[in-house]
Amino acid sequence: MPTNEIASVDGDMSFARRFEALSGHQPMPWQEAVYTNFCAGDFSRALLLPTGLGKTSVIHLWLLALISAPERVPRRLVYVVNRRTIVDQATLEAEKLRRAITNPESSADSLEVRRTRILIRDALRELCSAALETPLAISTLRGQFADNGEWLMDPARPAIILGTVDMIGSRLLFSAYGRGFKSKPLHAGLLGQNSLCVHDEAHLENPFQELLDHIHTAQKENSLRPMRVMPLTATPRGEHKPLGLSDADLRHPVVRKRLLAKKRLVFHEIDKEKELTTKVAELALAHRDGGCAVLIFLRKPEDVRRLAAMLPEAAVKSLTGTQRGVERDELIRTPIFQRFLPDASRCEEIQPAAGTVYLISTSAGEVGVDISADHLVCDLTPLDSMAQRLGRVNRYGDGDARVDIVHSNEFDSEVRYDVSREKTLELLRKLNGDGSPNAIRLLPPTDCIEAYSPSPAIVPLTDVLVDAWALTTVRDQIPGRPPVADWLHGVQSWEPSETYVAWRDEVEFLSESLLSLHPPSDVLDDYPLKPHELLRDRTDRVHNEIKKLAGHQPNAPAWVVTPGQTVWVGTLAEVAGEEEEFLEDKIVILPPSAGGLRHGMLDATSREADDVSDLWFGDEAHQQRRRERQWSDSSIPVLPDGMRLVRSIEVVAEESAKTVDSSEEAEQMQASSDETPRPPPGPYWHWYALPRSADDDGSRFSRVRMGLSEHLDNAERHARKLVTALRLSSEEADAVVLAAKYHDIGKRRLVWQRSIGNSAYVSDPSLALAKSGARMRPLDLGAYRHEFGTLLDLLDGTEAQAFEHLSEHVRDLVLHLIAAHHGRARPHFPASEAFDPERPEEQALRLAADIPDRFVRLQRRYGHWGLAYLESLVRAADALASGAGQ
Repeated sequence: MPTNEIASVDGDMSFARRFEALSGHQPMPWQEAVYTNFCAGDFSRALLLPTGLGKTSVIHLWLLALISAPERVPRRLVYVVNRRTIVDQATLEAEKLRRAITNPESSADSLEVRRTRILIRDALRELCSAALETPLAISTLRGQFADNGEWLMDPARPAIILGTVDMIGSRLLFSAYGRGFKSKPLHAGLLGQNSLCVHDEAHLENPFQELLDHIHTAQKENSLRPMRVMPLTATPRGEHKPLGLSDADLRHPVVRKRLLAKKRLVFHEIDKEKELTTKVAELALAHRDGGCAVLIFLRKPEDVRRLAAMLPEAAVKSLTGTQRGVERDELIRTPIFQRFLPDASRCEEIQPAAGTVYLISTSAGEVGVDISADHLVCDLTPLDSMAQRLGRVNRYGDGDARVDIVHSNEFDSEVRYDVSREKTLELLRKLNGDGSPNAIRLLPPTDCIEAYSPSPAIVPLTDVLVDAWALTTVRDQIPGRPPVADWLHGVQSWEPSETYVAWRDEVEFLSESLLSLHPPSDVLDDYPLKPHELLRDRTDRVHNEIKKLAGHQPNAPAWVVTPGQTVWVGTLAEVAGEEEEFLEDKIVILPPSAGGLRHGMLDATSREADDVSDLWFGDEAHQQRRRERQWSDSSIPVLPDGMRLVRSIEVVAEESAKTVDSSEEAEQMQASSDETPRPPPGPYWHWYALPRSADDDGSRFSRVRMGLSEHLDNAERHARKLVTALRLSSEEADAVVLAAKYHDIGKRRLVWQRSIGNSAYVSDPSLALAKSGARMRPLDLGAYRHEFGTLLDLLDGTEAQAFEHLSEHVRDLVLHLIAAHHGRARPHFPASEAFDPERPEEQALRLAADIPDRFVRLQRRYGHWGLAYLESLVRAADALASGAGQ
């Protein structure tokens, strides 16, 4: 049916009708209550729900409330999960939601449903400032949507951002893991302002919930669009009053069916913990002829590996938090894993495995994973963990699940974790075999708290700490700026520290001479580490495996990255020689030739490893790469479709092993022949990426040639649309528009125009360019920063008169937003960049001295996140203007 005919049909736009059009089912009473609160601007209620009752529909409720009351509902929903899961329900719901509204005209659904979806889509479009492909952005920190930048493009566009405590929390604290200094304030501003942060299973991460509450409270004083916080939790605390199941919910047929789902608890006592895997294997194999899906939970990764060897190899898959992201993401597409997914979430092209299948998992499969097994076998953990495990069996109440719990009675009263496990066993035995959600829900709350995992010590957040983290231009470690991990997770003496590991070709091919031209921190800014490249394991295990690797290849290069993105460069032998603490909360990057990777986990016995940094896709079919690196015999890059050049490296092959005199040395060299560096596939290495956010130094490598006047006009136009769509107050709106209008005038310098290959500028300054165009050959720019030159022009140049009518505060704000739009001015410009080749040195020095004071004044007025938010608006206008014509 044509679109105009669909639009002409009358329809009921009540909440129930709209919710059903998006979700496919009628709302439950609790869902309508949450929607009503959202529309009223009330986000203070914690949501208490047993697992399996559709809590991720909070995404739908936020979206519908946003189009009903856009002046009271934040533009971005930030959904935080406890840990990185292989396939979380929140991401699936977000994807389904967007599919429902992206192209409703072609849907096979009823005319009424299609019309309702069109009205929702059109209402979302009205909120955007730019005409982008879809009016709803989705960015997650897993799989194909991993940090795709959609949520950064138009800050007025409704957006759903999903991520872990680490990835969201580090960004909120201006310390974005895996990001360079330029994007840290951008991420902090857009997450910490005009956002609703939904913290799933908040009782599992009390320190992070305390952090969110602190940020929310701190913003009440001086922030533009304070972040709102909503915990999804079983144990409400603090200012959040709980909203749980009402009597009407308990009478609802779907709720009742899931609450009473049959899960028969059977306990098996063993004498010693070392008998655990043998007993679990026995219980799992008892289902071998039942044609069922058996889920197995074990706390330790080594037990998972041991058990997997005891079960039929063709019928078992493993999931641990120590696996590299790409292997975890591939697991979902295996026939065995498909058996554990509900029908609606299965891949149409993959036939689920037949017969009895097994999925063995650590806690990585406990939270946020939408799987439902027929039966469960597990070891004993604290109650919060056990409740999550029980939620992954007979999830929808259609079967009769058996839950076998294996435990010993060896509980150490001096160990808080063991005390929790013992209390959990006591509580579960009182249920008389009934492990249904309703039985767990009715346990005495005070007893449950005693049985939960020990709560970490919470480290107070102070303004002084946030001040230090917000100094993102300062890239080196400084006193008073510790890593943020303790504020995200608290201090846990019983939990060992962790380390990440990745494999990258540049570790091998960037020799010592090249590192001065291509510093590792800059390289990682251009080509950031993504979740699919990283595995995570206990620091002690990583250290031990590196020692073993170093025994084979002591001279193999290695990089160690700190949370602040500073990079230590050395050899495997040097890393192995450091104390274990050297690797805590850091990332070790190895060359693939060092090996050490097996089934996505660190294993020093393996000589295999690969660089998967390019495996970052923008489509479900994995056909469109978001970035790509190519070796070439030519220094002239050949741009892949839609991409721009981000770095070119001329790599010279290292000489093969030096001549050795003694036979002993010759034997040693022969024994370690695999240490000989691989020759590079070509002399030139070109790196490309799809443009996704503010255009920074990509001006030198832009695909589209653009005049400076045209770019500034475009930026001003987009800024006006943006501040109008966001209903920004007049002073801030004026400052954002003026900053966008003038932000690049410092490019009117001969050194800058020559750097992008614009030779015409020498004879005709009216031909100044903002973007180079793909055919121009970029030259060395040196350290000149065009933002710094812009400030000098605005203070004492032809544009200075535009500032005469402004208040001192608006003038201050405009200058800072220009200075900061490529990541500087927080709080300063480095000395090497604080100059202008066409201005007197004393003038530049005066300006450089004023920049930190201006930053402090404005941050005091707008707060840490408010100022970063305003900066993000200028950067978005710049990015939208840079994308014109592409």
